Amino acid sequence: MGAVTTSLAEQAESIFDDLGYSVSRDGTDIRAERKWRTVRVQLDPDPDPSAVPTDGRFRCFVTQSDTAAGTYRSVAMADPDYEWAVIGVDDDGDYEVYRRTS
Repeated sequence: MGAVTTSLAEQAESIFDDLGYSVSRDGTDIRAERKWRTVRVQLDPDPDPSAVPTDGRFRCFVTQSDTAAGTYRSVAMADPDYEWAVIGVDDDGDYEVYRRTS
């Protein structure tokens, strides 16, 4: 797993804040809450499918844009039993969301 940069954490917090979530730090991860939904946001996740968490109801994996497609494939291979998405962010603050397909 790569080192989590402060800017990646700040970008993730900003994205969820802009979406209307209340954002807080939960160790090295982020907790985003809005109404009844709590999303556990994991920064710079390990690309190994066996490292994908198995618990939770809503999860988002945030990584740099150049590794987002690989992270998406890893999570899809793990096929966790919760709703999930991957967000790839670039240095300019732009981002792309990769959603689980049914």
